[in-house]
Amino acid sequence: MEKKLTKSNDKKLAGVCAGIAEYAGMDPTIVRVIYALCSAFLAGFPGLILYIILALIMPNKEA
Repeated sequence: MEKKLTKSNDKKLAGVCAGIAEYAGMDPTIVRVIYALCSAFLAGFPGLILYIILALIMPNKEA
């Protein structure tokens, strides 16, 4: 079965980080913390823009 990157139903905002976590087989909380730390310490504003773009282009989970 082919894996597909989709938004998750386990949403805090748009389900982007949880969708990435499900795709990678990780805990969604860990992905959310890593994303928040990277956004805060590395790039800040571009991290927010990336999240918005992913929220718009990632498809919703079917089912």
